[in-house]
Amino acid sequence: MSAAYSIGDLARATGVKPTTIRWYEQEGWLPPPARTEGGHRVYGEGHLRRLGFIRHARELGFESEAIRALLELADHPDADCGKAHSLAIGQIREIDARLRRLAALRAELDRMAANCAGGVVGQCRIIETLSDFDHGHCADPSHRGQ
Repeated sequence: MSAAYSIGDLARATGVKPTTIRWYEQEGWLPPPARTEGGHRVYGEGHLRRLGFIRHARELGFESEAIRALLELADHPDADCGKAHSLAIGQIREIDARLRRLAALRAELDRMAANCAGGVVGQCRIIETLSDFDHGHCADPSHRGQ
């Protein structure tokens, strides 16, 4: 006999909120659970494993479309994993791009902090630099002129 989980039990076991679990069901990411005579959802080990898969994919930063594709692949264990590899490589590239943006933001903050000699806010280089945002002083070029 397999374990049976209420939505609250499943939420506690996975760290995923019940509203999110219901959303995953609506999106087709989780198969419909069995229902009690009173209409309450009853989840099994398969739901627990699949929800763990989804949560791990989310933690790795995969977007919804990629998670949907990965779930589809997971449902076909004999399929070629080339698509999974491609999705992982794409995610690595996205992470690398984020790291470059974060490094540029850190450099800008370092520059701002280094130019601050303390004193009063009216003469603060950090406040002045932040106020001058529209003049292109942001280190991230994608934010210039916004």
